[in-house]
Amino acid sequence: MESVLAFLPKHIADLLKNLPLLLKDSLEEIRIRIARPIELMIAGESRFLPYLATQEDSEQLLNALSQFSLYTLEEELRRGYITIEGGHRVGLAGKVILENSCVKAIRDISSYNIRIARQKIGAAAGLTPYLYSGRWMHTLLIGAPQTGKTTILRDLARLVSTGIETASIPPRKVGIVDERSEIAGCVKGIPQLELGPRVDILDGCPKAEGMMMLIRSMSPDILVVDEIGRAEDTEAVLEAANAGIKLIITTHGSSLEEIKKRPIIRKILEEKIFERFVEVTRNKVPGYISKVWNQDGVELTGKTGAYA
Repeated sequence: MESVLAFLPKHIADLLKNLPLLLKDSLEEIRIRIARPIELMIAGESRFLPYLATQEDSEQLLNALSQFSLYTLEEELRRGYITIEGGHRVGLAGKVILENSCVKAIRDISSYNIRIARQKIGAAAGLTPYLYSGRWMHTLLIGAPQTGKTTILRDLARLVSTGIETASIPPRKVGIVDERSEIAGCVKGIPQLELGPRVDILDGCPKAEGMMMLIRSMSPDILVVDEIGRAEDTEAVLEAANAGIKLIITTHGSSLEEIKKRPIIRKILEEKIFERFVEVTRNKVPGYISKVWNQDGVELTGKTGAYA
C-alpha cells in the first residue's frame, strides 16, 4: 500500500491511512471520481469515504503518475491505464481523443480506478496434482472479472519457473505475454512481483503477436497469457500448441459451459488443445477453485471447491 499512498493526494492518503488494518489488508480497489465520494472495494463490497474528490485532487494524482510530464504517458493514456511501482494498475476514464477512428489518448480525466496488486504466494499450489503429470498440461483458467484467475495464473507461472522439489517437478522456462501489465506488474520492463528465476516477459505487448515473438526469441517451455478472446488470439494459441509449447491461459467466463458458446473460444475447444479446465469463482474473497475438468469434460475429484 505504501507505493499507492505515495501517489495519492494528501487528503485521500490520510483517509486511507486511518482505515482499520483489517480493512486496509482487504482493500481491492480505490475509485476516485471528480465531485463524487471516494469509493473503496473491500473484500468484494463497496464502501464510500466521506470526501468528495476535487479537480485539484485529479490534477495532483495525474501529475504524480506522470511525474509532471504527460508526454511520458502517451501510450498509457491511449490504452486507458497506468501501471505503477508495486504492480498496481490505475484505470482512467474521461474525454477520449480519436485519430483515424482509433483511440489516441484520454484527456480531461474524471475517474481513476486504482486496483491493488497483491501477490498470493502459493495460490496455485493445490492445483499442481491436476495440472502436472510428468509434464505440465495445456490449461485454461475460466473466471469472471475479479474472481482471482490472474492471481492463480501468476502463481502458476512462479511454480513452473521455480519448480517444486518436494513434488519432483523440475523448473521450466516460462514466457509471459503481459499485455495489460497485470501478471508481472512491470515498471520500465522490470517485474514488480515474484515470478521465479526462469521467466521472460513481453510487457504491454498484444497477446497474439507476443506469443509468436517469445517462441522465436526466447524458446519458452510454457507460455503464460491472460484473457484470450480475440480471433487473432485463437490463431496464435493454435500455432503455439502446434509448435510444442505448453500453454497456461485465462479467459473470461462464468463456467466451461458458458465459454463453449463463444465462437472464438469454441474453435480452440474443438481442436481439443486444452487438457485441463479450471473454473475460478469468488467465495467471499477471490481465488476459489470451483471445478477442474479434463479435456473429455469429466470433472476431476479431489481438492475442488476450495481455495487453491
